[in-house]
Amino acid sequence: MPETYWTVRWPDGAEERLYSPSSVVAELFTAGQSYPVPDFLNRARIAMERASNRVERKYGFACSSAMAQLDAIEARAAAIGEAPGAEIACLAISQ
Repeated sequence: MPETYWTVRWPDGAEERLYSPSSVVAELFTAGQSYPVPDFLNRARIAMERASNRVERKYGFACSSAMAQLDAIEARAAAIGEAPGAEIACLAISQ
């Protein structure tokens, strides 16, 4: 369950390095691919929930870092709003 980081570019051009306690993000995101904001959020929710569940199965407690990262992603996406055609690009995934 290697820690994984992925770098995204938000619709405003800002780049951000995101964290996951598990490589599950590589199952849901592809480097070089852009995702409409709602699709990105759905994938991020699935990834962070799966990552937290993997931590819980291994260590007996959910991963608060995964949930905090999801909260930050959701807050950033909420600031974008419903901009038509807005996409979030996955630039890189690394362990």
